[in-house]
Amino acid sequence: MIRLATIGSNWITEKFIDAALQTQQYQLTAIYSRDINKARQFAQKYNVNVIYDDLIQLANDTNVDVVYIASPNSLHFAQAKLMLENNKDVICEKPLTSNLEQTQRLVDFAKQNKQIIFEALKTFYLPNFELIRNYLPKLGKIHKALLNYCQYSSQYPSYLDGENPNTFNPQFSNGSIMDIGIYPLNFAIGLWKKPSSIYASGTQLDSGVDAHGTVLLTYDDFDVIIWHSKVTNSFIHSEIQGEDGSLIINHLSGCEQVFYQPRQGELQEITLKQNSNEMYYEALEFADLYRLRQINHKGLKYSLISSEILTEIRKQINVKFPADND
Repeated sequence: MIRLATIGSNWITEKFIDAALQTQQYQLTAIYSRDINKARQFAQKYNVNVIYDDLIQLANDTNVDVVYIASPNSLHFAQAKLMLENNKDVICEKPLTSNLEQTQRLVDFAKQNKQIIFEALKTFYLPNFELIRNYLPKLGKIHKALLNYCQYSSQYPSYLDGENPNTFNPQFSNGSIMDIGIYPLNFAIGLWKKPSSIYASGTQLDSGVDAHGTVLLTYDDFDVIIWHSKVTNSFIHSEIQGEDGSLIINHLSGCEQVFYQPRQGELQEITLKQNSNEMYYEALEFADLYRLRQINHKGLKYSLISSEILTEIRKQINVKFPADND
């Protein structure tokens, strides 16, 4: 069994724990939170007795093999590096770090220390994402893709009321492209890897992060448009268009429904049944990497491309984080 500890006590941590336990390959052994009372309350849900509010103590715990990190984005680099230094493998929520320099340093450090660093890019490991990849040849020559993820943030009213929630705070390396836009971006990278050119536009809030934006990725003879927003909702699907047909994807981060529309013929739903907890598949993927000790795994390439593009997008829309100066 993989002895798992977690950093963070939010909903996504709970979802990952549930996914990991479903695989029957993990044992939850420790919980960390900056607030010891939150750690205690969270641990009680899983009958875990070991709790920490000190990262050094967690890093020194010899009964922990892997640490899952779901803290604010700006803390990922330092926390992951500390765990790697202390012979812990790391599963880290996306984005892996605040910028390309940090990501490259973290990947290099993990390789040097013969530890696994794994970005929790759940979409890559979904059965329906693999289905989409396999269906691309049926579309013929691809010319266009619209990848759409716009979701009104529950924290936006607080921001409008003058508060400073993490999700709109540059101190935590956040904003629309880092929080929402990363899903369609990684979707494109997972299918077509690195684009030949990038053009980004965005609207900045007074706090200094982007509220929403558009990204154009060019791949030689076709282009991908990304819509992302944390201040509006969208009710349209994503679409990949080829000369012989199109794929239509509902909620692309989870690939909840997939449809194939041939150029001539009727719309066909081709969705595969997936685990209701989409994080189940990334937990399985990491368990395989752990068992085989695959330090230099394929996910690192995706993480580096994603981080490079995110950094370039922020440069183009003039969004800067304090982490960029570290």
